[in-house]
Amino acid sequence: MNKQTELLHKLAQLVDTLGTAPTLATMPRRGFEDKGIAGPTAAHFIEEVHVPYNFAYMTFTTGTTAFQNVVGVTYEEIEGRIEASRKAFSFVGIKKGDHALVTYAPLINVFAAQALRDYGLTWNFLKRSSRDSLLLSLCRDKPAVIIGESSFLRVTLADAVNLGFADMLPKDCKVLCTGTSLDLDLLTIAERFNWKIHDLYGCQEFGWLTLDGLPLREDITLIPSPCGEQYRELVAGGLPMADSFLVSESGHLCNRAGTILTYRRERTHPEYEVHVRATTFPDTAMVARTARSILRIKGRVIKVSPDCRCNATATVLELVPSLGRDSTPSQMDIVIEGSAKTRLFDTLALSVSKLQETGKTDPTWIKKR
Repeated sequence: MNKQTELLHKLAQLVDTLGTAPTLATMPRRGFEDKGIAGPTAAHFIEEVHVPYNFAYMTFTTGTTAFQNVVGVTYEEIEGRIEASRKAFSFVGIKKGDHALVTYAPLINVFAAQALRDYGLTWNFLKRSSRDSLLLSLCRDKPAVIIGESSFLRVTLADAVNLGFADMLPKDCKVLCTGTSLDLDLLTIAERFNWKIHDLYGCQEFGWLTLDGLPLREDITLIPSPCGEQYRELVAGGLPMADSFLVSESGHLCNRAGTILTYRRERTHPEYEVHVRATTFPDTAMVARTARSILRIKGRVIKVSPDCRCNATATVLELVPSLGRDSTPSQMDIVIEGSAKTRLFDTLALSVSKLQETGKTDPTWIKKR
């Protein structure tokens, strides 16, 4: 063995036995079972990806108005999602040990599977994403809780009646309708089975936001909408949803105490941008990193104002219509400030701050010595 061959052999031994960086076989894996979404859909195929270590998990928007976009969920956000989910479960009367049927597996990502596990729920999915499969699961599994899209449930109930399966369906189910605007005709046909229908609004980016017209988070704000005087745009933690809803004192059809009619939705146009006017950080560099991160993983436009105040006691965000005005503040500009109302934005800023404090562990990222 010549000297070069011997050196190469020793290097190979070093890589095989003493290397600290992982091999593909030893990299940690997070599968569908870990995320609680091990169910079929007709809208996806399965592709393995390298997920950043600072994400609790990755998911996708539903694609109701555009392409499905990647959403990153940070570890720091999970607590807020669990709080909102627990509040919804408690309000609906879901109990520990209840079993849920989820008609569309990615909906679990909006809760975070940890929220269901912490609450003591079990759940299953359809064998196929079809009405026949839904009907079969309803008859066989007899779920106490159903989570799914309202029109899908309505037409399946109609099938059950027309095909002679009505007497086999479970009674007294608690139904969380989500994914699309509530199909009001479901309320009528659900009465036959004594199902209690609830309207759950949220998104993959930020979790659940309202239930039957009532906020599920303390940092929900309703602001004027260009869609009309009776409409208000919903803002979560200082971040606008681009969804505007009728607000009515007569109340939501599922709960008269709720005033946000989430089944009467309009897309806000022009949308609001978020301008950071004050930050608790000592300089604006971290806010700029937060702005870029939110754009990439949440699809919201954040801009740092040139006169942004640093070392402030609380974050101050100004919501500005993205079209039709110059830099001069207008009557449509909305200021949101204080830790209570900017919690979601501040949580994402915390995520970025923690990431910056943790050096990348992959040696291939080291550019300088």
